[in-house]
Amino acid sequence: MSRRRFIKNSLVGSTLLAAAPIGSILGEAPLLAEPFKLKFSPDFGLFKGAVGDNPLDQIQWAYDQGFRAWESTGLKNRSVQEQEAISRKLQDLGMEFGQFVGTLSFSKVTFAGKVKENRNQVIQDAKKSLEIAHRMNTKTVHIVLGLADTRLSYDFQMANAAELLARLVEIYQPKGITMVIEPMNHKIDHPGMFLHTVPQAYALVKAVGSRYLKILFDIYHVQIQEGNLLPTLDLAWDEVGYFQIGDTPGRNEPGTGEINYVNVLQHIHQKGYRGFLGLEHGASLSGIEGAAKIVRAYRAIDVG
Repeated sequence: MSRRRFIKNSLVGSTLLAAAPIGSILGEAPLLAEPFKLKFSPDFGLFKGAVGDNPLDQIQWAYDQGFRAWESTGLKNRSVQEQEAISRKLQDLGMEFGQFVGTLSFSKVTFAGKVKENRNQVIQDAKKSLEIAHRMNTKTVHIVLGLADTRLSYDFQMANAAELLARLVEIYQPKGITMVIEPMNHKIDHPGMFLHTVPQAYALVKAVGSRYLKILFDIYHVQIQEGNLLPTLDLAWDEVGYFQIGDTPGRNEPGTGEINYVNVLQHIHQKGYRGFLGLEHGASLSGIEGAAKIVRAYRAIDVG
């Protein structure tokens, strides 16, 4: 959908000029369509209040606002036809694609335990995800480590997880694909998940000892679970391979919670990171107003 057609058909009303910038529509200073300096990477659903459910329209709208990257946590749940169309759209626009989830379970013990059926499923998922990674022209696959096994001591669980991650490295390394593993907070969102702190993730990555395994540092999760964001990041820096963003409380766009994203992103940028920064959050407002507020939020923290 073209920018002119989108604005004409939007919920804002037919009295608005078809080519008016979003900022003007909402009574704010006009938003620039120039590319963001940082590699902010939205996901599907974040901008559906602006253009509806069509994934290609969402990508186009984000591009028109200056985003030049994308990610999709749930991409593997889409059909091959949808994945191919999404990939073509991104390539046509010159946008990069970051992470998608290769394997996950929020209901089973996968990495931490010894149940052969569950562990074999992880390996099958990893092999299938190679096709998706190739289709999307990405070198990053997100691996979710499943539930903790409360029957086993923590050290046994860590050993089980390291062993399975090492097996996955054998699958991904020949294709040059890096796995990223994400600590998820126990306090609000995911109380039963095995991987929930940065030090734990760091220990696993060090135990496996491969450059094809890194940490996904979700700033929202880390702030809730551990706080002390910048010192924690510095300690784990050599094994961090990807970032995701969300404010807390609420898990919405930056500026709606307690995290000073200008300082955090300046710190990350000064340390030399130039990779993806996934928009892993919701919108504090609905509709076009919510979508425009998200764009303004990222303009305010684009410190690159």
